[in-house]
Amino acid sequence: MANKWVYLFSEGNANMRNLLGGKGANLAEMTNLGLPVPQGFTITTEACTQYYEDGKKINDEIMDQIMVHIGKMEEITGKKFGDKENPLLVSVRSGARASMPGMMDTILNLGLNEEVVEVLAAKSGNPRWAWDCYRRFIQMFSDVVMEVGKKYFEELIDKMKTAKGVTQDVDLTADDLKELANQFKAEYKEKIGNDFPTDPKEQLMEAIKAVFRSWDNPRANVYRRDNDIPYSWGTAVNVQMMAFGNMGETSGTGVAFTRDPATGEKHLMGEFLMNAQGEDVVAGVRTPQKIDQLKEVMPEVYEQFVGICHTLEDHYRDMQDMEFTIEDKKLYMLQTRNGKRTAKAALKIACDLVDEGMIDEKKAVSMIDPRNLDTLLHPQFDQAALKKAEPAAKALAASPGAACGKIVFTAEDAKAWAARGEKVVLVRLETSPEDIEGMKAAQGILTVRGGMTSHAAVVARGMGTCCVSGCSEITMDEENKKFTLAGKEFHEGDWLSIDGSTGKIYDGIIPTVDATIAGEFGRIMGWADKYRRLKVRAYVLRRRQDRGIPRDDLR
Repeated sequence: MANKWVYLFSEGNANMRNLLGGKGANLAEMTNLGLPVPQGFTITTEACTQYYEDGKKINDEIMDQIMVHIGKMEEITGKKFGDKENPLLVSVRSGARASMPGMMDTILNLGLNEEVVEVLAAKSGNPRWAWDCYRRFIQMFSDVVMEVGKKYFEELIDKMKTAKGVTQDVDLTADDLKELANQFKAEYKEKIGNDFPTDPKEQLMEAIKAVFRSWDNPRANVYRRDNDIPYSWGTAVNVQMMAFGNMGETSGTGVAFTRDPATGEKHLMGEFLMNAQGEDVVAGVRTPQKIDQLKEVMPEVYEQFVGICHTLEDHYRDMQDMEFTIEDKKLYMLQTRNGKRTAKAALKIACDLVDEGMIDEKKAVSMIDPRNLDTLLHPQFDQAALKKAEPAAKALAASPGAACGKIVFTAEDAKAWAARGEKVVLVRLETSPEDIEGMKAAQGILTVRGGMTSHAAVVARGMGTCCVSGCSEITMDEENKKFTLAGKEFHEGDWLSIDGSTGKIYDGIIPTVDATIAGEFGRIMGWADKYRRLKVRAYVLRRRQDRGIPRDDLR
């Protein structure tokens, strides 16, 4: 019997994490729970391992199973891949068994070409949405699959916005986006030497290969090394029907946590953008609205989402990190996973879940990653000094802690300066996955764009690094390595202090003091001592031997 390399979401469950990856297993579990999940299939982690064993090629058996499951997806959705009448568009996403936010690659809106986009524009009566999807697809495919690089496309977008006198992508018209799509394809041909691919099946296979390749990209390797994730695990690939958050003001996208990932407080925390796709929220291109504002914008969807949040946290018995899309007032759940959290939040959440009867004490201890506990000992700003300091600005308190260092503007500089013993604060318009090593090297991170669920915020919290995000008061001049804030010009090498617990930004150096340990730390350590089976006695034995006590008499 042939190996089974591909599973419909309806064929999996949460216990198949090693085979389907975390995202695939959770999509299957949400499907089993009857939640509104755009349907699709998962290509297993074993297929990724086989891809590398076969010299970075997808073998015929795996390829055949993928195409069979495309057919099954067409039956489920009633749409057809590459069809001119009712086309099926998909997303292609990674999904390792351990969460690696932002480290691997995603391609959205796959299945579009010039003919299909014209059909979508005509049938939907919304040509702006159709052309927005197409220009996004060309940009992501070129960057992720063909490694052209995002900056070329971002420069074209900025030129278009300047020419049209607008500041936001959403202000561009259908004609503007159509022109951008043509410019993008011309840029692709200039860099690659071939026309942009129009066959959806070719697009799909190339995208799947790209996601498999991203398991071995530099930022993923750095993240795995820091988090003890074995290279041999590989990543699954999830192919899922697109849900469109960029269809206008009745559509949107967002990210939310069932508890605060910075403090552990029990309240829904998240952000959303109307008329946007998922990458707009995490990339920080626009500063989003807080999740509770969705109650005013779309109350019925908000109430449905809150109910799903309760369902998922009760089911998984842990704080959940969820991605969702609203397509013309209809809610779709794209992902859930146990959320990344600070060490302080981890202690509080574990204790609260015990108090709420959700888990027992042993489970609470096992939820704490001991590698992260040292972040509780990071210094905080001296309160006496803070009283005398006037903040230059206040933005979003994205990841707690205090940071003081010299300003740098690139991840490369952050890494180089830190290597020679300098303390630095990395200041960026927004961070991207490529910045991971610079973010590790910095004392703190400050971004102009992005919210509490942006790339900078999520990765900083996972690393225990101080982060302030979404400081729109900054006027950035990256090319000349300077920015203006509160009427003052700051240059590379100037000292800056940021408080990730309050979001406040200070000019100059503020002294720090040792952190205090929260009460939950003592509870967790007490439980750990209560249930431990290993006792460390080596030091006592050696001291008693040094005093001449025979080894056999040691008890």
